[in-house]
Amino acid sequence: MTTAPKPIALIILDGWGHSDTSDANAIEAANTPVWDRLWQNSPHALISASGMDVGLPADQMGNSEVGHMVMGAGRVVYQNYTRITKAITDGDFFCNPALCSAVDKAVIGGRSVHIYGLLSPGGVHSHEDHVHAMLDLAAQRGATNIYIHAFLDGRDTPPRSAKTSLEKLQAKLDQLGCGRI
Repeated sequence: MTTAPKPIALIILDGWGHSDTSDANAIEAANTPVWDRLWQNSPHALISASGMDVGLPADQMGNSEVGHMVMGAGRVVYQNYTRITKAITDGDFFCNPALCSAVDKAVIGGRSVHIYGLLSPGGVHSHEDHVHAMLDLAAQRGATNIYIHAFLDGRDTPPRSAKTSLEKLQAKLDQLGCGRI
């Protein structure tokens, strides 16, 4: 005779962290009798939700999107930020057929290359280094009329921090001798 399976619940509490310290710890200070009972009497596990454990750079905090994507995968799932940065570092980015073809088509046709991107060091949805790499790729493939359409952050970076990103981008354009914002 088989026994009925015991129910299992996967409970995801976005924004609910764990810390052994109680200083300035809202969860520790709160009255949570149900949680306390579950924690003491039920099997549970703590998982890391940031950095390389979820496929982000070591110093990058995770978010709901990343956490839900890797939940239950049983392995590190490299996020777009990490995959693109790795491709830039190892050179694969500059051989990407889709990117090269698009730039080559514009160059051969005597047309401009327009690069649209989130210009931010935040790293949550993109990184300004990726815009810079695309600019390098376009210049390396002979594009001279390059226009950067920069979307500025302000949510994942401090207010008014876009000025620094724009200055870095302008310095890159000046160094390459082609393109404009």
